[in-house]
Amino acid sequence: MCLLAVIAEEPSYGYEMAKKLQQRGLSLASEGSIYPLLSRLQRSGLVEGYLVESSGGPARKYYKIGRNGRRTLTEWRSEWQSLSSGVNSVLGGQADD
Repeated sequence: MCLLAVIAEEPSYGYEMAKKLQQRGLSLASEGSIYPLLSRLQRSGLVEGYLVESSGGPARKYYKIGRNGRRTLTEWRSEWQSLSSGVNSVLGGQADD
């Protein structure tokens, strides 16, 4: 969900996405962990990949969110809000003595 949200902000390539996620506190995000996720998102039709020529090396594969990706991200955000609300309610509750 977080990876799809980053892609929804603007098209990006893998290394760039990993850095964005790390800067926002997801320290476990790395290039090695997101490429399999990107492949799954692409196979599922949620993102589209395309090559962009680079002046300093090989072409980079960028990913952009598709229409189904935006719809799915909206659903996932709603589910996350519900789940996190329930978890916060449980963790923030008072324990009986």
